Amino acid sequence: MLKVDLVNQVASMTGLTKKAANDAVDAFVDTVTSALKKGDDVLITGFGKFEVRVRSQREGRNPQTGAKISIPATKTPAFRAGKALKAAVK
Repeated sequence: MLKVDLVNQVASMTGLTKKAANDAVDAFVDTVTSALKKGDDVLITGFGKFEVRVRSQREGRNPQTGAKISIPATKTPAFRAGKALKAAVK
């Protein structure tokens, strides 16, 4: 499903115009993004949890030369599906 499909589905389910549905989807994405930037988790009961995971620094190898390289620590967004979502998909 693409964003345009999601917007159309939200518009048809809520009776909103497509522009209003697009604004709602954009607001949701922006809210989740800003919360994750601040380091906060976003929990939607029954759906899932958006969180930031920290990957520690590790050592890797350059596949072309085989030389050891240091891969720096980084933060990455993650999503954990909730119980109700898992049951619905099953």
